[in-house]
Amino acid sequence: MTTIAEPASEARRRIRLFRYPGLTVGGAIVATVVGATLLSLVWTPYSPLTMNMRQRFQGPSLAHIFGTDQFGRDVLSLLMVGAQNSLAVGIVAVAIGLAVGTALGLFAAARRGWVDEAVMRVCDFLFAFPAVLSAVMLAAALGPGTGNAMLAIGFYNIPIFARIARGAAKGVWVREFIYAARTAGKGAVRISLEHVLPNILNIIVVQATISFATAILAEAALSYLGLGTQPPAPSWGRMLHESQVFLSRAPYLSIFPGLIIVLTVLGLNLLGDGMRDALDPRHAQGR
Repeated sequence: MTTIAEPASEARRRIRLFRYPGLTVGGAIVATVVGATLLSLVWTPYSPLTMNMRQRFQGPSLAHIFGTDQFGRDVLSLLMVGAQNSLAVGIVAVAIGLAVGTALGLFAAARRGWVDEAVMRVCDFLFAFPAVLSAVMLAAALGPGTGNAMLAIGFYNIPIFARIARGAAKGVWVREFIYAARTAGKGAVRISLEHVLPNILNIIVVQATISFATAILAEAALSYLGLGTQPPAPSWGRMLHESQVFLSRAPYLSIFPGLIIVLTVLGLNLLGDGMRDALDPRHAQGR
């Protein structure tokens, strides 16, 4: 009986997973982008920095699947290496927002009162400076670059995670097991780490996935404006900026980077929505 029940249970879990098309499709897109990025660390079809003026503006072909740019560089290789910068900026920016914002949200929910109000007002102040505007100010003070773009997008994510963590944590603080923990003599910090954080972690993970998509889009916008990744490192946003001069001659130079950005952001958003549905107990019970 046991050997029959275990495969059946595993099959049911797989079927339940495919009931969330957003999770499946988004996961496949994100896995493809991440796989291509990891592959670019050890191999690309051509060197992304080697110029060959004899092969300028060659359209998509078997030799160059996405064609070549104005310097004769392979566009596919540029896109693969450019993904390294986009994903790196997204990871660091989301990590900054997640770590600082979640800590602030947990602190505000635990202390309440004027502390809660002060944290929320600081978040309102940070909301007044979106990622692009913050990057412009940092670039004016420190100069453009990938590091400043990471900081700017990371600061923009802090109030988002703080508000979400605070709202979810407040719902946990009124539950019975929290009262039991307080009766046992546990302090606010210990309760937040041992009981509150594990119960809101699924919400934080979903928001991190969605913020990742926003960070990649913001990085592309900053690079397009010349405030993000600097030459000679490839960047999706800068490829779009450079291609606008050649739209009539080589439209594929803007089409392919634009499609990659759209697919990556779409995949992350679908993945985040699918994870939210899959991790929601009420939604799971309805299934």
